[in-house]
Amino acid sequence: MKIKTLTKTDILGYIFLIIAFAIGFYYAYTNLNYFDTAYAVEDGFVENSQFVMLLCSSILLFYYFFNFFKHKNAYWKLGILVMAIAFLFASGEEISWGQRIFNIQSSEYFIKNNAQHETNLHNMVVDGEKVNKIIFSQLLTIVLVIYILILPILYRKVAFIKKIANLFAVPIVKWHHTIAFLIATGFIVFVHSEKKWELYELAFAVIFFLIFLNPLNKKEIFSANS
Repeated sequence: MKIKTLTKTDILGYIFLIIAFAIGFYYAYTNLNYFDTAYAVEDGFVENSQFVMLLCSSILLFYYFFNFFKHKNAYWKLGILVMAIAFLFASGEEISWGQRIFNIQSSEYFIKNNAQHETNLHNMVVDGEKVNKIIFSQLLTIVLVIYILILPILYRKVAFIKKIANLFAVPIVKWHHTIAFLIATGFIVFVHSEKKWELYELAFAVIFFLIFLNPLNKKEIFSANS
């Protein structure tokens, strides 16, 4: 991978992740308590950074939606709108919809059925299992493997897949995005803390913003003439 294939935004994004991971590794191996209770804690640096990046992705997708609205068909609009709403939802869930910020008390239902007694869905408990583990971990892992590893190959090799992806405005990752995900995954394995997934989610949030900003098929899906 040549450096010239990276945009300035890509470089800044990866530098930010390198610094965030380096700090996380330092505290994970020198002061695990600080890592768990300060660095990767709820409303800490890592989680707030996740929120910002997820929200930025949503804003960027809504920008595409409204900027190219009159030039695109219903399939494109549906694809962009679904992604924009999904990332808006993810950003809201990350901070429990501002509940802790505004000191809002959870309803009795969420107190009884939410693992953290907060107003969000990803920490809900169903039959003793957290929704976060069932959907946001297991299912999301499968989706990520398909999107990050398999779809880029199929897009380049199969004309039908390329047509469908462009039709629904699915941003295709570049290989440096894939490599970044794999490196982050490899590093996370060596962090021995339950809070390490907050750091992994930060990588997810930053890399997806970079994908939406400059995907492989940017000319095909994010231009008025496509």
